[in-house]
Amino acid sequence: MDIPINSDPNQDAATSDAAEPTSLAPEIAQAIEERDQLRDRLLRTQAEFDNYRKRVERERFETIERAAESVLRDLLPVLDDLERALDAEPGNEAAASYRKGVELIHRQLTELLTRRGVTPIDTVGKDFDPHLHQSVASEAVPGARDGEIVQELRRGYMLGERLLRPAMVKVAQA
Repeated sequence: MDIPINSDPNQDAATSDAAEPTSLAPEIAQAIEERDQLRDRLLRTQAEFDNYRKRVERERFETIERAAESVLRDLLPVLDDLERALDAEPGNEAAASYRKGVELIHRQLTELLTRRGVTPIDTVGKDFDPHLHQSVASEAVPGARDGEIVQELRRGYMLGERLLRPAMVKVAQA
């Protein structure tokens, strides 16, 4: 049996303590790497959820806006009919009182559409814009520029910055 020459018990303990940190270093490095990966996954998941929440909110807003646009588009023919009724000449007192009622309904409907962000498109005297106007006729008009709108046949409307309905117009021809 060999007996170590220097058998100091403190020396063996110091040697074993020094060996332990070196054996734990790869495990610590691996734990740190795993922690960093989990943190990265957490941040990515949070960002994805935030993007999802924003997308759902935007889609919900667009759905509500499309539904409102549909209702407002359905109201426009009613407004057209009221405007045609107002263009009729009053013949007697009964017709004049009827006209006042139609004017009141027209004003209320116009105010409701305005509150909802619907605005009429200016047409007569403007240049034809295929994004805003629908040309249904053209004719040579003295004194008018080529492509100038000379008559509005049906009013067009915008909902905010979006076209709700194009204006039907007659355009001057050179």
